[in-house]
Amino acid sequence: MASFPQKAPTPGPLSMTPFTPRLPDRPANRLARETSPYLLQHAHNPVDWYPWGEEAFAKAHADDKPILLSVGYATCHWCHVMERESFEDVGLARQLADGFVAIKVDREELPDVDHVYMSALQALTGRGGWPMNMFLTPRLQAFFGGTYFPPRSRQGIASFSEVLAAVRDAWVHRRSDIEREAQTLLDLVRRGRTLPARASADDIHRLAVAQLTLRFDETHGGFGSVPKFPQTPLLQYLLALAACGDASVRSMLVTTLHHMAAGGMYDHVGGGFARYSTDERWHVPHFEKMLYDNAQFARVYAGAFRLTGDERLRHIAEGTLTYLLREMHPAAAPGAYACAQDADAEGVEGKFHVWTLAEFRAVLGGDAEAAARLHGVTVQGNWEHGTNVLERRDPEGVRAELGMEPEAFVTWERSVRERLYAARARRAWPITDDKVLADWNGMALRAFAEAGRLLGRDDFVQAARTLARFLLSAMVRDGLVHHAWRDGTLRDEGYLADHAQVGLGLVELHAATGELEWLNAALDLCGGMVERFHDAVDGFFDSASLQLPMRARNLYDGAVPSGTAAACELLLRLARPYERGHWADIVHATLEGHGALMEEAPMAAPALLHAQLLAEQGADLAIPAGPGSERLWAVAQSAFAPLVTLLRGFPGSMPLLEGRIAGEAYLCRNGSCELPARSVEVLREQLAKGYAGPAGKFAAPDGAA
Repeated sequence: MASFPQKAPTPGPLSMTPFTPRLPDRPANRLARETSPYLLQHAHNPVDWYPWGEEAFAKAHADDKPILLSVGYATCHWCHVMERESFEDVGLARQLADGFVAIKVDREELPDVDHVYMSALQALTGRGGWPMNMFLTPRLQAFFGGTYFPPRSRQGIASFSEVLAAVRDAWVHRRSDIEREAQTLLDLVRRGRTLPARASADDIHRLAVAQLTLRFDETHGGFGSVPKFPQTPLLQYLLALAACGDASVRSMLVTTLHHMAAGGMYDHVGGGFARYSTDERWHVPHFEKMLYDNAQFARVYAGAFRLTGDERLRHIAEGTLTYLLREMHPAAAPGAYACAQDADAEGVEGKFHVWTLAEFRAVLGGDAEAAARLHGVTVQGNWEHGTNVLERRDPEGVRAELGMEPEAFVTWERSVRERLYAARARRAWPITDDKVLADWNGMALRAFAEAGRLLGRDDFVQAARTLARFLLSAMVRDGLVHHAWRDGTLRDEGYLADHAQVGLGLVELHAATGELEWLNAALDLCGGMVERFHDAVDGFFDSASLQLPMRARNLYDGAVPSGTAAACELLLRLARPYERGHWADIVHATLEGHGALMEEAPMAAPALLHAQLLAEQGADLAIPAGPGSERLWAVAQSAFAPLVTLLRGFPGSMPLLEGRIAGEAYLCRNGSCELPARSVEVLREQLAKGYAGPAGKFAAPDGAA
């Protein structure tokens, strides 16, 4: 058997299109009882689908059949394609029923299941993606799989029906070979490498910068080749290095941020970013928008604005969070945020987002020609079928043509956006996957709190408070942060990343408000995280479940930081102020154990590198509440110091504040504190001295490869 490549009511402007399942004239299958929008999309397939669980496993054992495990998510374009082509086909449904037990999984609901079998697929084929279709023994061991399978053979690729027939034949006639290969594959996937680094900590960062410099696109920004992913955990690491004074890293970061914001990956009408660019210059995106991307982007752009003072970066940060506030609240949970918006509208990818020149003229009238020049709109189109993906090119040239002063041009651009948004809102919208995931909402919590603090936006901070209350009241039960919620139904699972990301969001909300309740909640979640997901011998696991053939653990950052890296950061933020030395020991052992990964593949683990930097250079700024503290606290809140944890409370609220005096600020690192700062000038000087080091500290030496 061969491996198969992956192919590659209308709402008003302040609402979203919630997922509504299609209801064809066909009986529902078991998935109709589920809450996942992705599973509900398949609830009227003729396929006899099972959700992941004991009923399906028992069926496979009883009937002695292999399992087809089909994994995807609600806003996945090629998942939609395969459903239309194959899973709606009655003949294929019959073939599946005769030879297999078919299980459908939402990868966002069950990330541990997704990770374990994606690891197997990558070991088998050297590639991965969604939809993922894996074949398992009744003992849940993978033995074959692929991504998208076409309905008919094409270009040497077997059809889905042919694949099913081949797998079934092998199961019947070569069972012992399959079971032996399945065990070999499981052993291969289990074989993780945890080795210490050979280089020093400083050298690890220098080596990382050297590799990133080699892969940096000096023309368009970003790293690597087409398709171009933003790699937001990497951008966050670069932002921290830039804050330490590295001029070369700052240049790479700012160049990348400006090019991404100018291209079509940023929505110039409604705000927010799409998942990735299909070209090197960030022009044509894959149009779906993910909560985790936009939460992380908002933090990076807000921090970069405070680092540089560049108002364009501030505009992008604010526009991204405004998009989340305006379009991503589920009706059943108005304080929380939905997972994603689909790339497709009315079955056509990008249809909601693209424009013709005629549409520009109809909406904008006399402003249309200037707006078309600004956004790259032509009569021929810059994308498919005469349509245009909007960019923002040469704004200074357009401003000069219009003869406008900068402030007037900002007002004109806002007017253009608002008119285009109102017109676009009358189109058929993409569906929104409106389930609420704790880890992604934890990232949103952190973004609203941090951006609100750095940009002086009280409305963003209030949004963070509202979200924190929802997460703590609706998604935490007996200390466990549950992963998924939809329409009042809370799933049982909870993962390492849920605890770490919600905890980090709560720590940042404390920094934005000075309210101790959020820090106390973070402390509780952190303790439960260590108890449930950390093993003294093997370190952190992503899941506590023992149902899978192996416990899930992914050290690599993709679009989001690994659970292990996020857990390390949370432990570091809380270990020193609360004198939890064993938490610091866990971080030290984790970073040391995975040093080779950071040294050899920095682009795969930037969040671990960020945690390493925090462990080396991080500090705590403690300001006791009371008379004389307000001005010091205001300086601390407005400072951009990503390696400093801000803390406020009364003596007795945490060990770091014991014996401290109101009206003084204490900057502490590595077990010692600076002399108390009693004035805003001294505090600013201490922060600048500690976190604006010599330019190029981690720059690669001349000739470094």
